[in-house]
Amino acid sequence: MKLDIYRKVPQDLTEPTTSGAIISLVCVLVIISLLVVELKHFMALEIVSELFVESGDSGHDRILVLLNISLLRLDCEVTGLDIQDSNGRHEVGFIENTLKLPINNGAGCRLETQFYINKVPGNFHVSTHSAKRQPSAVDMAHVIHCLKFGDDLPEMQTLGGFQTLNEKDNSASSNLESHEYHLKIVPSIFECTRQYLLETTLLLFGLGE
Repeated sequence: MKLDIYRKVPQDLTEPTTSGAIISLVCVLVIISLLVVELKHFMALEIVSELFVESGDSGHDRILVLLNISLLRLDCEVTGLDIQDSNGRHEVGFIENTLKLPINNGAGCRLETQFYINKVPGNFHVSTHSAKRQPSAVDMAHVIHCLKFGDDLPEMQTLGGFQTLNEKDNSASSNLESHEYHLKIVPSIFECTRQYLLETTLLLFGLGE
């Protein structure tokens, strides 16, 4: 007694035919084409525009600002940073996270500071308003070494935005000149794409360069 749970295919159905070969070849080509199209779609970057409305209690309603500037002919004793905005903030002589270094034998001052600003219209400026003793002449000749908004994203090799004024040189200006820079900050959101995640995975497994 023999028991076979699989039915045997009739002999006439196992014989190769030209039409069967063509159908099999077409099926293979279709499957390969679908795999290539789907893989290409999966790896492609997608640009999506979205509108976000932030509330004041979101915890992300402030922007980090890093400023490094040299006042070539202004004493550190009279140099200060003022911050104000439309929310009613008005700070004269901001001193937190601020370093002032004398340069040019004490005739000038290098101001290095970082602070947060609200996401509302406003301004910050370097001036002598906070000085107890105002100088007889104010010379605002300067060099902006760095002005940066927002946090760095080292894992994505992305720096904080707005580098236009870096190394801006106004050292040749006269003591009768004042300087204003009007900036418009555009909020940006960075997200890891599938391609970035794939590259990171390859590097973790030692398959990248």
